[in-house]
Amino acid sequence: MSGSPKYSTVTVAPAYARLEAQRRRTREAARRRQEAQRAKERAERAAQRAREAAARRERARAEAERRETELAARRAARQEAHAARSRQEQSGADARRLAEVGELLDRVRAQDSEVRVLREQLDLLRGRAGRAEDLGGAIEELRGRVVLLGREGEAPGRGAGHGAVLAGLEERLARIGPEAREHDQQGYRHCVDLLGELRAATGPGGETRFQALLGTVEHALARHAATAGERVAEELRQAEREREAARQAEEVAAEREADRQAAVEAERERFAAVLAEAADRLGVVRESVQEAAAEALELADPELAERIEAALTAVTEPLATGAAADALTAVAALEELLVGAEARLDELQLAYTRRMDLAQALQDAMLGEGFAFTGGAEQDGRLLLSFERPSGATYRTTIGTDGEDAILLYQVDGEPDVVLRPDPDGAACDRTEDLLERVHEAIVDGNGFVPGELTWQGKRSGGQPPKPPAAAKDWTWTR
Repeated sequence: MSGSPKYSTVTVAPAYARLEAQRRRTREAARRRQEAQRAKERAERAAQRAREAAARRERARAEAERRETELAARRAARQEAHAARSRQEQSGADARRLAEVGELLDRVRAQDSEVRVLREQLDLLRGRAGRAEDLGGAIEELRGRVVLLGREGEAPGRGAGHGAVLAGLEERLARIGPEAREHDQQGYRHCVDLLGELRAATGPGGETRFQALLGTVEHALARHAATAGERVAEELRQAEREREAARQAEEVAAEREADRQAAVEAERERFAAVLAEAADRLGVVRESVQEAAAEALELADPELAERIEAALTAVTEPLATGAAADALTAVAALEELLVGAEARLDELQLAYTRRMDLAQALQDAMLGEGFAFTGGAEQDGRLLLSFERPSGATYRTTIGTDGEDAILLYQVDGEPDVVLRPDPDGAACDRTEDLLERVHEAIVDGNGFVPGELTWQGKRSGGQPPKPPAAAKDWTWTR
């Protein structure tokens, strides 16, 4: 027998195949239960997130309603205050105009009955002032009636000379003030022109003209004072309207900002929800993923372990940086990978169990032939066993796989029929071959494994020598 490795393909007996099928079904059922449990936990976490999101939305809705109620109350209060100020200003303007009419009425020289009727009308209008009624037309009508009645003579200046009357009128114009002049320049000029005409009528022969102009001047002065006062009031109202418009613009801007903030908050909420979903789903599978990576290394599949770890990193990194969409996409890929990885690991575990069972059967058979077991190890998915015969010969054995079959490889040292270099005509190695054949027969008996023909490179046979399996070609022994 040459010094090259001796190998034998090992198949499984039907009984062991049934046992392995049962193990596979058991592991598949366990996988399904585990995935169902993870799905249940994902659903529970999703429901909890939904409840929390609903609670946040409810709080946001209540807060929005509270802000809207407060805003409506503030608007109503401002509108009421504005209306009150408008009524007050209107009342003040009406009071000033009625006061002017009262002054005109005080100067009227006429029958007491006629004056009494006008005073009753004046008192009635004074009582209605401040009720937000439009009294402008009624006041002007009363003013006209008073002016017409006053043309009969000047009440306050009864018996006084034209100069005194003129001086009194000029004093009234001065009392109206420069502010009225600014607000009613046309009325002021009209009053000045009328006073000039009245002054010209104070000369000889102007009595009739003076009396005719007197009521007109009275009416113009009252009109000037009322117009100026009304324009001042209108300016105040305009200023108030502008302030109200500014406040409304501020409210609109505030509402728009609130809407913008609400949109930002909604987007932040959506982003946080996606990030929370990704974190929750990772939390469900993280432990299983880590266990799968570690198991892949234990079962000699470093490529699978690297894929799992890379997929885990693809989730944790975007989670750490807040890339919610990337994290959610990555965690979905991780979940899918985990399902396939666990199925792959179950197959690797079944293959490992098969190798261990075969190793135990081989060890029992070798011990039955008088071998001593001197050590074992696992390396790259293969089991390495070492045996020694009482004669000192060593049998270093590797249990590997070649597709669906197991492979037994022997490195024999110290047997007399094993030479360093193979004979060009082939090596027989009958005694060593017989020994290993007995070992294989012992493996078959009751262990569920069926080793095939023992062969090696250079073995003499009636036909073509079998092609060594890939595991035999690549095989090297390391301790």
